[in-house]
Amino acid sequence: MNQDVVLTGDRPTGPLHLGHYVGSLKNRIALQHRCCQFVMIADLQALTDNVDNPEKIRDNILEVMLDYLAVGIDPTRSALFIQSGVPELAELAFAYLNLVTLERVGRNPTVKQEVEQRGMGDNVNAGFFLYPVSQAADITAFKATLVPVGADQLPMIELTNEIVRRFNRIYATDTLVECKALVPATGRLPGLDGQAKMSKSLGNAIYLKDSPDEIWQKVRAMYTDPLHVRATDPGHLEGNVVFTYLDVFASDRAHIAELKAHYQRGGLGDMKVKGFLNELLQAELAPIRARREELARDRAGLLRLLREGTEQARATAEHTLREVRRAMRLDYFTD
Repeated sequence: MNQDVVLTGDRPTGPLHLGHYVGSLKNRIALQHRCCQFVMIADLQALTDNVDNPEKIRDNILEVMLDYLAVGIDPTRSALFIQSGVPELAELAFAYLNLVTLERVGRNPTVKQEVEQRGMGDNVNAGFFLYPVSQAADITAFKATLVPVGADQLPMIELTNEIVRRFNRIYATDTLVECKALVPATGRLPGLDGQAKMSKSLGNAIYLKDSPDEIWQKVRAMYTDPLHVRATDPGHLEGNVVFTYLDVFASDRAHIAELKAHYQRGGLGDMKVKGFLNELLQAELAPIRARREELARDRAGLLRLLREGTEQARATAEHTLREVRRAMRLDYFTD
């Protein structure tokens, strides 16, 4: 049986947070032991809505790389690379633009939602609007068979597979392969403020690099139950961010069930529950932070690992591009 190929990654718009850790990073650590995994730092995609602030992207390349290594992604098992260091991806994306219509891309609910969230209105640049085609190029360049995504990204996978099928049909080839979405079992962590999504742009996140004091201050400010004014008041669990996090990070399920029951009948204050959550998060993040601080001392070593991973990724993408050119009859200078 052939080994699955995984493509995953992040936009370097800031350091990574607990939402990334729960939703994707822990999964990548497991996948790297049974799959061929490529992990992309998507700087070109990040520029689609940060075109006037390239320094933001540049400054966060190593921030993301530090988070990858600190949580346990192994560069000897996963190719860690920079998107712009693989120019073959851009050529593939350009070829794929002829296989989709603007109307089809515009129907993508993920794009619509992100345009709305960013308040872009009618000022959506073509790069942002068409980034699902660029994602298809990223996925197919490595012939990824598994792509870890959140449920909101499933339309991206659907479009990628449409492009694959159309390319193979038009050019009578089996060059490109379809992929499957790998949706994590653990749902997305809500933001500290109760918003549906923990996000760098919304400022409602706990970062992997946060200090103990920063973590505690953020836990103290977490959204709970606005009706739970006094400890003696019965509390509600629905929408209560603290208990959502406890469900994710606490291993003693019996103790959590007891806390929930106590909170619901009254007599358990928010700060006591937050204190317990703080202890769990401090224990989880302390070794990651220590490893991150150690790695940050060797900037040259980080760049070397990124260069090696990018070279490995480029070799794979070059091979796919040669096959694509051959299928499209664009291999003019080869025998």
